[in-house]
Amino acid sequence: MARNLFGTDGIRGVANEYPMTVEMAVSVGKAVAAFFSTNGRPNSIIIGKDTRMSGDMLTAALAAGVCAMGSDAVLVGCMPTPAIAYLTRSSKAGAGVVVSASHNPFQDNGIKVFGPNGYKLSEQAESELEMSLLENDWERFCSEIREPGIIELQEDSEERYISFLLKILPENFSLKDTRVVIDCANGATHIIAPLIFEKLGAETIVLFNSPNGTNINEKCGSQHPESLAKKVLETGSAIGLAFDGDGDRLIAVDEKGEVLTGDQIIAIFGKWMHARGELKKNQVVTTVMSNLGLKQSLEQMGIEHLEAGVGDRFVLEKMIATGSILGGEDSGHMIFLNHHTTGDGILAALQLLCVMLESKLPLSELKTVMNICPQVLINVPVTKKPNLDSVPEILRVIQDSEHDLGSSGRVLVRYSGTEPICRVMVEGPTPAETEAYCNKIADIIQETIGEKTER
Repeated sequence: MARNLFGTDGIRGVANEYPMTVEMAVSVGKAVAAFFSTNGRPNSIIIGKDTRMSGDMLTAALAAGVCAMGSDAVLVGCMPTPAIAYLTRSSKAGAGVVVSASHNPFQDNGIKVFGPNGYKLSEQAESELEMSLLENDWERFCSEIREPGIIELQEDSEERYISFLLKILPENFSLKDTRVVIDCANGATHIIAPLIFEKLGAETIVLFNSPNGTNINEKCGSQHPESLAKKVLETGSAIGLAFDGDGDRLIAVDEKGEVLTGDQIIAIFGKWMHARGELKKNQVVTTVMSNLGLKQSLEQMGIEHLEAGVGDRFVLEKMIATGSILGGEDSGHMIFLNHHTTGDGILAALQLLCVMLESKLPLSELKTVMNICPQVLINVPVTKKPNLDSVPEILRVIQDSEHDLGSSGRVLVRYSGTEPICRVMVEGPTPAETEAYCNKIADIIQETIGEKTER
């Protein structure tokens, strides 16, 4: 087996192809149960999934592996990823495992692990777990286990998670007379999100909440908010809220049908929390992919902007290390460490509505806190992932573009941690110049390491 099973967000791949096979899922179940045992004593493991048709197969395999090691597998069914983090921590389980490929198409699936504290694993812990998994450290214990674990169904999971989210809100918080459109991406939020907004009294219009196993993220959700924006305008709604397939991302649409980026939402939260005196350390953490406009906006507000590597796990690690409580990614991950241990799309949506109601301002006005610098992002499918500095043609075009842009823009080229894609992001002084430089770099990447198809 090759190493580096874990990418930026767990193990991921096409279902029924290595590494997303039944055999691997059984092994992961065994390894997680052994890794998170306490002094050799088994602990229960929480397992949840999104709506992909391969979810049942992989969940069953994980549960079998967990039981083989003497631990109990607690199945919570289809639940958002942040719900698994909460249930793991609140149940005092040994670990939590989510079967999901987040915003990827239905053919893909993934396995991500939360520790008993509800946090995603650190790089070191993940590396140790991977080493144990690949070297079968736990296999010698299996033959000694005479009392395998059992599979339990936790039937109150939805109610517990909904109660957790509602308790975060101000006392007597109500969305009565507020019309809201939510897009559940045919994914893990399709039951819980409508229930929460209805409980709060909102006039709720729900899109894409009929999963069939293959339509998760299909032209919907945080990656495709076009239908949401159209429905907001058609219905005269105050806001549109789009989640991704596993429910840890949020993208919002204002009352004019305009889509806000994750950076704009973070800027809104930064200003709100700063004004309330709740922004611990007066810091906000995002990634190097964040728009320059966010950095400028935060500086104008007197808020320190800290940068982390790409991936919500790295944002979280930076937040913990610096004592920050607000962080996120332009892609829609929002982390409120004063409330939760991971990014949570529904929690972020409710907080955004809190800002609107408290300020008595529409989202279109709130978003003016940040000006977006022209930015172009191109995803280039690649056949391999060599060090970019080792490919002379790519290195040269990047350096030339950076030289030409100077202080008026920036270039960021990196591989996706979960897909065979090279991401080219350019910010510049004008939309035309920005697009030209981005296309120039993407074309060279396509020629040297890209798939031999039209971009």
